[in-house]
Amino acid sequence: MKYSRELKVGVLAIVCLGILYFGFNFLKGINIFSPTKVYVGTFDRVNGLTAQAPVYIKGYKVGLVESIQYDFKQSPAFTVAVSIDKAIELPRGTEMALVADGLLGGGAIELQLPALMNRAMPYQDGDTLPTLIVPGLIDNLQTGLLAQLDSILTEANNLLASLNNEMEQGSLHATLQNVERITNDLTVSSKDIRKLTHNQLPAIMDKVDTTIVGLQDIVADVQAADIQSTISTLDSTIHVLNTALQSENGTLGLLLNDTELHDNLNTTLNNLNTAVMNVDTIIMSIKARPFIQKKLSKK
Repeated sequence: MKYSRELKVGVLAIVCLGILYFGFNFLKGINIFSPTKVYVGTFDRVNGLTAQAPVYIKGYKVGLVESIQYDFKQSPAFTVAVSIDKAIELPRGTEMALVADGLLGGGAIELQLPALMNRAMPYQDGDTLPTLIVPGLIDNLQTGLLAQLDSILTEANNLLASLNNEMEQGSLHATLQNVERITNDLTVSSKDIRKLTHNQLPAIMDKVDTTIVGLQDIVADVQAADIQSTISTLDSTIHVLNTALQSENGTLGLLLNDTELHDNLNTTLNNLNTAVMNVDTIIMSIKARPFIQKKLSKK
């Protein structure tokens, strides 16, 4: 049986289109032979989410974004339909989260299962799931780091403005001049200290060494002296003197304890003083006589 050339070309074209269709869907991750369920969610924004974006459950890819429809007259404006494997049942409380997919800012859908799963009434094909938007790395940078960086840049700008104002007023220039003057003074002081260290310090150290040697000699002499014997002799002398003073029969004891002797000595001294005064009176009276004065004047 012979086939015409046109029929062969038509069959070949159909086969190529089928291979292209299956290959394209395979590259997109769509298994056309696997039955799926479709779920819907609404968002205020999509953050770069596109059709055929992956759908994850706990990080495992379970489907694709089927379509994204928008109507800016409504709020929320975006309606996202996702298709997942028909064998997966989503319990009540499951949320459709819009998450960042990689560092380039692409979007993906994460189906977040509830902590307590109610498997009695799972979501059915075509149901609308509650949604939420999870901030990605770029969003965190924009709201966190970039906001702080903007505050830092504002403070830096204010600081530069203050410095510019100070420079215009001349106070900063005066401060820098004072700093330079202080630096010069410190340099001169350092040179003086260096000169003192090189010139006078050796002589001072020699004198200190000499003084230390002298002190060592004095300490050696003190250590060599029989201090204990000297102290013992002084103690004996004090003891003997104390005994002599306390003894009533000794000379010192008699002088200190005999009041009659003390009174007699006082009387004798008073009489001697009186006699000396009488002698002075007699001498003055003699000098007062006329012939005595004449002799004295001749001399």
